[in-house]
Amino acid sequence: MKWEPVIGIEVHVELDTDSKMFCGCRVSFGDPPNTHVCPVCLALPGSLPVPNRKAIERIIRLGLALNCRINPGSVFHRKNYYYADLPKNYQISQFDVPVCVDGWLDVESDDSRFRVGIERVHMEEDTGKSVHVGEGGRIHSAAETLVDFNRAGTPLVEIVSRPDLRSAADARTYAQELRAVVVETGVSDARMERGSIRFDANVSIRPEGSPELGVKVEIKNMNSFRSLERAIRSEIERQTALITAGERVVMETRHWDEEGEVTHGMRTKEGSSDYRYFTEPDLAPMVFDGSWVEEARSHLPELPALRRDRYRGMGVKPAAARVLASSDPQLRSLFEEAVASGADAVAAGNWVTGEVTASLRRREVSLEDVPLGGEQIAALTRMVSEGRVSASAAREVLEGVMNGEGSPSEVADRRNLLQLSDRTALEELVQEVMAANPEAVERYRSGERKVRGFLVGQVMRATSGRADPRAVNEILTARL
Repeated sequence: MKWEPVIGIEVHVELDTDSKMFCGCRVSFGDPPNTHVCPVCLALPGSLPVPNRKAIERIIRLGLALNCRINPGSVFHRKNYYYADLPKNYQISQFDVPVCVDGWLDVESDDSRFRVGIERVHMEEDTGKSVHVGEGGRIHSAAETLVDFNRAGTPLVEIVSRPDLRSAADARTYAQELRAVVVETGVSDARMERGSIRFDANVSIRPEGSPELGVKVEIKNMNSFRSLERAIRSEIERQTALITAGERVVMETRHWDEEGEVTHGMRTKEGSSDYRYFTEPDLAPMVFDGSWVEEARSHLPELPALRRDRYRGMGVKPAAARVLASSDPQLRSLFEEAVASGADAVAAGNWVTGEVTASLRRREVSLEDVPLGGEQIAALTRMVSEGRVSASAAREVLEGVMNGEGSPSEVADRRNLLQLSDRTALEELVQEVMAANPEAVERYRSGERKVRGFLVGQVMRATSGRADPRAVNEILTARL
């Protein structure tokens, strides 16, 4: 029997606000532990929460970007469970009346384009951070666990997809697209290394073509897109092996072990009834004015999917368009500036996503650290198209520009990289090469056409690679 994976992704996004969700404590990262706490986020008796208006505005903006319907009103609930990093012993969250519902996100990969449904986008607060002290920093090997409550109460949005994904690779692509949307809307920096965006995966398998869902398992502790894909693939294999062996899958939460490349059971998966949801008595229901929602809609930026289509309309290849549409805003600006300065969009896209990006990675710097702008990219692409420098020499020119050696023309001149295109001089060189290699000339004239490549190479060597290869080919063809 063939088994079909069924995958849904739950994403937690810490919002970029100055203060926490229900109190005035500052939201920060990397400060000394327990320095941004107060009676509200520590749940001291008598303290009362007050909603953060900016956080509500941000979740509405994100919901609109994900094509969600914004409910006219919403209610906070208490989600009851105990854990050391949860000071209230409950989390203020949302249950049956979230802010955003019934959305979707179009996703594009190298092989396909597909739509993932968004079941809900709801507002809640983050927990504190547990620090496991001991070998490896893992809970199982820790000598003790310390708790930092700086993060407790940080505005947190949970985005719950429908189980529309059918492979680990598609799940990774969806997660990358979703992160790009989050960053583009400006609601969060979505930095995985800081935990400001976190992915959990719900995975099950079923007989191919069956409408029934299998028993799902939730996977946690995936701190990169690569980990997400590997963890899901590993869990699919584990469940398939279990069922094939006649065993059953247990609904549980499992921990991804990056080093061992397997998932480990953590705890039995709770259902919604286990959390004993009830309406938060200290917070009044929220009502959203229609004009407020439309105001948020009017300020939505150009999102990655629309940008991809626009770039493709400019002639940019699909792969480069996908990279540019979701890349660092600085790289996109470089591309846009290059096109505005007269560069061919295809050439500019290839340079920005190729050589520029590779050079930045080698240097381990960002674009703001090097003296490179759109005008330089446009000048470089013109030099290549006009035959003033070869493609290989252009890469050296780019490195010189990024080193601060001047404009592309100045670097090419100083490094002696300008192509030799003087027709008379090239004809003399071709004649000299043919005279020095009579056997190769005779072989070509006898029908061995591939010998011409050898002769072109001899001319290029004589000019240290500076001869215009197109002109050399034309002259050789005529002379031969």
